Amino acid sequence: MDQNNPLNKLLDLLCFTPAGLLALAVLFVLPLIPPFDQEYLLRWLIGAAFIASLAVAFDFTAGFINIVNFGYAAIMGLGGYTSAILAERIGLSPWLGMLAGALLAAFLGFVIGAITLRLRGIFAACLAWFFGLALMGLATKMVWLTRGPLGMRVERLFETQSNLPYYYLCLVMMVVIYITCKWCTRTKMGLAFKAIGQNMEAARTSGISPILYRLVNFTLSCAMAGWMGGFYAHYYGILTPDMMHTAKTVEVLAVAYIGGRGSLWGGAAIAFPFIFAMELVRSSLTNLPGLNLLLYGLLLILVMIYYPGGFAQFFDTYFRRYRNKTWNYFFNGALGGAR
Repeated sequence: MDQNNPLNKLLDLLCFTPAGLLALAVLFVLPLIPPFDQEYLLRWLIGAAFIASLAVAFDFTAGFINIVNFGYAAIMGLGGYTSAILAERIGLSPWLGMLAGALLAAFLGFVIGAITLRLRGIFAACLAWFFGLALMGLATKMVWLTRGPLGMRVERLFETQSNLPYYYLCLVMMVVIYITCKWCTRTKMGLAFKAIGQNMEAARTSGISPILYRLVNFTLSCAMAGWMGGFYAHYYGILTPDMMHTAKTVEVLAVAYIGGRGSLWGGAAIAFPFIFAMELVRSSLTNLPGLNLLLYGLLLILVMIYYPGGFAQFFDTYFRRYRNKTWNYFFNGALGGAR
């Protein structure tokens, strides 16, 4: 295929293959097709797009610099509470509040990263988790500010009972997060991320500062979590400290890893069928609370044993390696920018 074709250049700029663009188009028209136009299924679609967005941002850190941020849901919650408090207490626009939430989450991510990223592996993950637990504890105890377990009422973004605008907004946010992460990985900074993830000592020997690049990565990932937290607040219209629970991080982690660690797109692709299946289980077996977390764990174990690269590895093995030119173009693109 002609690499100078404007369409191919645009796809490469957006980090999409033709197959990826088609999948995105399907997601845009899906809520217009019965039965997905029903409000309860639309809520499931929004939940899937929300988890997909977080999974991409989470994978940006876990998949490239090998840091699993177990406090990720708490960072998201910080963004949500920041946006909600600014909107309710000083009347700031929710749209600006979402950006403020992202900035505060980025700042806290920088502070946490400066402390934790000097450690490695499980030690850094545990320390990040402890910070997350501390944030959740503060949200619970500071009743005068957050109303704690009673819940904080929040202004919604759109003056409509329909969930359709929220779905399209969340989908756009997912695309923005994916393109941002993908662009970062295609720069010199992205090469440094990959080098650090593969062998930190070798990266340091070659002149790369692991602390600096890990801190940049961690801060960006936290900013995205805070941004999505603002969406969460103004979509649901109520906030409780439960949104910062480690169980939410486990859900995001499971989707990112089952989708394919280090792929970015894998978590976004798998989130929609995965979340739909989990919602069906949750709604059908209401007398078994927590079953979805058990299923997350079992699926994650199976994937790690049989397909460590997740859905992305399966997809690369069975769909991207055919010699047919049209097939290759459809799944890989002319320039390979989305891989």
